[in-house]
Amino acid sequence: MANPPTDPQLSRLAEQVGQAFLQRGLTLACAESCTGGWVAKLVTEVAGSSAWFDRGFVTYSNAAKQDMLDVPAELIAAEGAVSEAVVAAMTAGALTHSHADWSLAISGVAGPDGGTASKPVGTVWLAWQCRGRQADTRMQVFDGDRDAVRRTACHAVLQGLLARVDT
Repeated sequence: MANPPTDPQLSRLAEQVGQAFLQRGLTLACAESCTGGWVAKLVTEVAGSSAWFDRGFVTYSNAAKQDMLDVPAELIAAEGAVSEAVVAAMTAGALTHSHADWSLAISGVAGPDGGTASKPVGTVWLAWQCRGRQADTRMQVFDGDRDAVRRTACHAVLQGLLARVDT
């Protein structure tokens, strides 16, 4: 996506997710780091979302990931908070600490600082997990400023969720 999605695009996508979850009788939990609860905000703006959205975890700090989602400190120390292993642990923790059928997770470097050679600003790990299955993960590098990275990450994680629920 060359340009970050607009608010109406994000709202439509959240509505599509809600329709898919309602049709299938599924529920969702979110575990967010760099997006700071933006995905939870998007889905709770959908009228009737209480029928399919169970809860959200904003785990911005490493301590929050450990305390709220049981992400092992050793894993964060070894892999970094912005890593495949950590987002997979975040989705598992969200399922453990919720009644949801599906969870999603986001951890990234939104900027403007914090990037490294191996994880430049814009690096975001996304994960999705259905209860009883392994997490599905994907790393992307998004362009733009902090708002653009976060906005595009929200779009990507919701789009990815919709694709996975539809299969």
